[in-house]
Amino acid sequence: EVQLVQSGGGLVQPGVSLKLCCAVSGFPSSSYTMAWVRQAPGKGLEWVSSINLRGDTAYYADSVKGRFTMSRDNAKNTLYLQMDSLSHEDTAVYSCVRGFCKHYCSDTYPRGQGTQVTVSS
Repeated sequence: EVQLVQSGGGLVQPGVSLKLCCAVSGFPSSSYTMAWVRQAPGKGLEWVSSINLRGDTAYYADSVKGRFTMSRDNAKNTLYLQMDSLSHEDTAVYSCVRGFCKHYCSDTYPRGQGTQVTVSS
């Protein structure tokens, strides 16, 4: 069974850091490009970041470039999203997804359960 289980997230103040994790099972994560997406209240799905198979190249939305870092540990079948300098605009439900997702992210792509990140003072 394909599973993506997320951890991390929560309520933080502006300017602090947070790290999200996504543990995958049921498939070799090293065989798939992976992504993080987010959805803010009342808004559509927004692509955040994607990472290639080896984990040596990551791509970022302009809104998070320079603040977020996506990485993967294929030996542990785990993805990470390090989020620094968080702002109110980063408040959203974050999900890891099996796929690239930058231009198209089908609802059929396996994804994690979603993690709420709330940035509030």
